[in-house]
Amino acid sequence: MVLGELLEALLDLEMLLAAFGGGAFGAALGALPAFIFTGFMVIAGEAATLVNPDAEAITAQVAFGPPFSPAISFAGGAAATAYAARRGYIDTAFDYHEAKNIAYALGTKPDVLAVGGAFGVLGYVLQVTSGTLGLPWDPIAMGVVLSALFHRLILGYSIIGKVRGTGYFDMTPFEREETRTITDGGEVESGAETEAAAAQSSRLAVEPWLPHQYEWDHVAMIGLAGGLLGGYTAIVTESPFLAFGISAASLVFLNCGVEKIPVTHHITLPSSTAALAVVASGDAILAGTSNEVALIVAAIFGIVCALFGEVFQRVFYAHGDTHWDPPAAAIVFGTILIAVAFFLGIFPTTVWVPTP
Repeated sequence: MVLGELLEALLDLEMLLAAFGGGAFGAALGALPAFIFTGFMVIAGEAATLVNPDAEAITAQVAFGPPFSPAISFAGGAAATAYAARRGYIDTAFDYHEAKNIAYALGTKPDVLAVGGAFGVLGYVLQVTSGTLGLPWDPIAMGVVLSALFHRLILGYSIIGKVRGTGYFDMTPFEREETRTITDGGEVESGAETEAAAAQSSRLAVEPWLPHQYEWDHVAMIGLAGGLLGGYTAIVTESPFLAFGISAASLVFLNCGVEKIPVTHHITLPSSTAALAVVASGDAILAGTSNEVALIVAAIFGIVCALFGEVFQRVFYAHGDTHWDPPAAAIVFGTILIAVAFFLGIFPTTVWVPTP
């Protein structure tokens, strides 16, 4: 029965065509601008639902559907950026590898949009498969994570990249502003005394996902703050998604170049969901708790997910060449924790996180 439903969804021509359009449009706008529109659509959808509970289409079918589902539009844009960088279409003097330049709008070049559309379809397939099978994580976030793995494999990028410094977690080469010089023959480390090296453009040796948000105590603190606000927003509105939408929309400032804007959607979504889980009634250790307890739980989830995102970026982003989204990985991790807490009888519900 479930496999039949999955097959029907995977062969739905309307959705496949829409997903291609969503991925191509995400490439045209740029991955980050497309995700910001996801945030605006979530805010609009959740606000409409508060007025009319039947008005779910904006969130469910637009924000999280083919037009702006991050698994489709953002992931399609990220893959198209990696492709465009591989083809030499992007030259912006970006400090990192151009394949990580997800704020860059790729415009209307047909082959670039075709790659975005193809990965939009892949994202739809990944999202629908997780959701239909009831796999215990956020289907959209997992789609973003797996899509990035596929675009690195398909487009010929290293899965992790060359690790510099003392290991995966060492960010001191970035702090020392060490660079690697790009030449036709590969990369030359900082300090190489050749005319060819001096003539070529360079990039940082280690590239933290957010230069202003990678130190452990800073990450934990924004996790605490975002977790509390995510939990509170969810409790007062009964929406697990509104705080996520606000966090995503706030990235418009980051996209416009405002320095030190924090990225928090991977904090607010799990914390909102956890808060709603523990205030719900049911037969569980944490069921029907007070708002104060719910906020403490939300804060814990905020800190844990923020720190996991930092772990992920240090392994899979900082040394690699393309954008592999740490927030998406953190949301996958946080929603798995919510599912585990439910299966262990700690939470009475997973709220919206699928379960088999």
